[in-house]
Amino acid sequence: MKKKRITKKTIQHVLMGSFALMMIYPLVWMVSSSLKKSENVFVNSHSLIPSEWHFANYIDGWNGFAGITFGTFFWNSTIITVIATVGSIISSTFIAYGFARIKFAGKKIWFVAMMLTMMLPFEMVMIPQYIMFNKFGWIDTYLPLILPTFFGIPFFIFLIMQFIRTIPMELDEAAKIDGCNTFDIFFRIIVPLIIPAMMTSAIFSFYWRWDDFMGPLIYLSTPEKYPVSLALKLFSDPNSVTNWGAMFAMSTLSILPIFIIFFVFQRYIVDGISSTGMKA
Repeated sequence: MKKKRITKKTIQHVLMGSFALMMIYPLVWMVSSSLKKSENVFVNSHSLIPSEWHFANYIDGWNGFAGITFGTFFWNSTIITVIATVGSIISSTFIAYGFARIKFAGKKIWFVAMMLTMMLPFEMVMIPQYIMFNKFGWIDTYLPLILPTFFGIPFFIFLIMQFIRTIPMELDEAAKIDGCNTFDIFFRIIVPLIIPAMMTSAIFSFYWRWDDFMGPLIYLSTPEKYPVSLALKLFSDPNSVTNWGAMFAMSTLSILPIFIIFFVFQRYIVDGISSTGMKA
């Protein structure tokens, strides 16, 4: 039995290690390519060790193009991501509390309507949203990318609502006896207890907003306003020689904020999702 257990564990570890290598290989290849000369990126592309280390790719990439450095693009991404994340978490938390704790007319209908919006693909609402934002005069501004997040994100609302439902109602009742109103209960009782769910939502929001490409592509037309995700595309020019080394160098830098956020706050992801149980 002991030999069978050891054999089973060995097979499991080999399979898990193989899958891990398959998943991490594209990332390692990108980092390796960022240290190769542009003309050598696709020569012996399977090799992960550069024949000649070319750190100048990071300098060339950071210099950007058309007089715009990548520092500007990183700053634009930071503005969009941080404000949109704060807006989505604040609004989603308020809405989730309303669905979880407050009784109002048509509550179930509104909840179902909110959940149905999660099933709508972005392509389905892209044109109506563009027409609406164009009439508002918001094209080539950050408003279409930021302002909608202040009206709640369905997935975050559902996640936080499920977390709130795990909090005993007795805490609310005890707070009412002590003279707390609805807002006092929310800020003093609920919010401190749902920090893991809020942080989990914030991490997901940060990743989605930082990585968003389609939104900026649709609404932004001024290069000085481009985020990193859109600026990387400008390195690829089918009518001239593409600086692949610089593009992969900036791609490597662009994922660093995501890695930092994930590794610093990863425990909140586990706590937030496991505590909710994702129950309907």
